[in-house]
Amino acid sequence: APESLMQALEDLDYLAALDNDGNLSEFGIIMSEFPLDPQLSKSLLASCEFECVDEMLTIAAMVTAPSCFLHAAPGTEEIARSRWRRFSHPAGDHCTLINIFNAFKAASANPTHPGKYSCTEKWCRDYFLSCSALSMAEMIRAELVEIMKRIELPISEPNFGSEENLLSIKKALLSGYFMHIARDVDGSGNYLMLTHKQVAQLHPFSSYYSTRRIPEWVLFHEFSISEGNSIRVVSEISPHLFAELVPQYYFSNLPPSESKDILQEVINHLAPVSATKEEQE
Repeated sequence: APESLMQALEDLDYLAALDNDGNLSEFGIIMSEFPLDPQLSKSLLASCEFECVDEMLTIAAMVTAPSCFLHAAPGTEEIARSRWRRFSHPAGDHCTLINIFNAFKAASANPTHPGKYSCTEKWCRDYFLSCSALSMAEMIRAELVEIMKRIELPISEPNFGSEENLLSIKKALLSGYFMHIARDVDGSGNYLMLTHKQVAQLHPFSSYYSTRRIPEWVLFHEFSISEGNSIRVVSEISPHLFAELVPQYYFSNLPPSESKDILQEVINHLAPVSATKEEQE
């Protein structure tokens, strides 16, 4: 549809993938080297700047592969949720996926049992996780590493868990997914998306689901109408971080909303600081 095509071109423009003539920019050409959604390509390239490439590679692989969470059989849902909670990360679902992938890799390193199932398959069954999805994520990650090496992009050393690294991951994600921001408008998990006034709830597989602390501002990987208007793979972000990284021409085109007014106040507050930095430079 023409409307979809125009929206896609607009999104590429916001991501700096197009030049003034509508052709691929130099940055866009590098983005196109990766078999990923444009937002994910942008986040992966941004991770080179923020020195969190190792972690971003894992996130990119995990969200590109099918969901690693298995639908629990009736009566076992709470058991599954308690097993998944062992991997939960306070920073959100993206870091939770890193925990799951790292745990899967550790389980894969164990010797195979002589029985019917390998140690890895048994581990996945015990934690209600899909062995095939995690194996696919492992292959996707290896392919992305090869592409990074071929086009000579730097791969930073793993540093997952430090405060600096967690902030860098969120900056890299925001560089690509600033169009996927939502705010809890009533404190009960009803998230209103910035781009259009669509209300969504957290997906049941989210680490925030059924917890006492529901973040007000989140970055999400995707919005699914077919799964009850839910946002999948969400992580908490601060409006200050959003205001720091969002392209101004994208922000100015957002429809009016209370959320936009709040962010505008944050941007106005940060503006003098940014001006001072430019003068110093």
